[in-house]
Amino acid sequence: MIARARVAVVDYGAGNLVSIGRALETVGASVEIVDRAQGIAGADALVVPGVGAAAPAMARLERQGLVAPIRAWITADRPFLGVCLGLQLLCDGSDEDDAVTLGVLSGRTVALVDPPTLPHIGWNQVERRRPHPILAGVPDGADLYFVHSFAVAPADPATVVAETTHGTFFPSVVAQGATIGVQFHPERSGVDGLRVLANFVGLVGDAARPTLTTASAASSASEGD
Repeated sequence: MIARARVAVVDYGAGNLVSIGRALETVGASVEIVDRAQGIAGADALVVPGVGAAAPAMARLERQGLVAPIRAWITADRPFLGVCLGLQLLCDGSDEDDAVTLGVLSGRTVALVDPPTLPHIGWNQVERRRPHPILAGVPDGADLYFVHSFAVAPADPATVVAETTHGTFFPSVVAQGATIGVQFHPERSGVDGLRVLANFVGLVGDAARPTLTTASAASSASEGD
C-alpha cells in the first residue's frame, strides 16, 4: 500500500483550516494541523494558508516559534504551498502595515493597482505565463476564487507562473524551486482548485499519488467550513 503524503497545515489563527484540510485529504494527502515547530517534524510538505493582515500574522508566527522553522524549510527547498496571505508572507515585506515578512521570495507585497472594487472578492481568470506542473490539467484562463486587497510583486519576473487582472495584472501563481504560492483560494475554487492541490500533493514525491474525480471534487467544493 502506497503511503499518503503527510502535509502539515500551519495554524496561526488566520487560515481556513477546515476547508484546506478537507480539500487536501480529498486529493490524497494525510493532513495534520500544526501550531508549533515540533508539529512540522516528519511532514513531507508544508502549507501556510491565510486570511487576514500581514503584521498580525507575522506576530502570531513569531509567538508560536514558527518563523525560523518555516524559513529553514523553504531554504532547504522542501515542498511548500502558500495560499493568499501565505503567499504574501514569503516576500521581504508588505505595504500592508509596513510589515517585515519572511524574506524568502525577493520582492514586496503591494496594494492592488487601480482596482474596480476593493477588496477583490470573487471568481477571476488565472492566465498562464509559463508552464508549471502546479497548473497541470487546469485550463488556461480558468476561473478561481479570490479574496484580497494586496498582491506580491516579485523582484524576479521568472518566478511568476500566472497572472490575473483586477484593474491591472497581478501575479496569481508564483513558483521558486519547491516553493509555490497562489493568490486565489484553491480550497474554494471547485474542481480546478482541487486540481491545483492534487498537483501540489503529487509534486511531494513518490509517497503521494493523489486521485481526483469530478464527483469527489464537486462534493468537497460544495462543503463549507
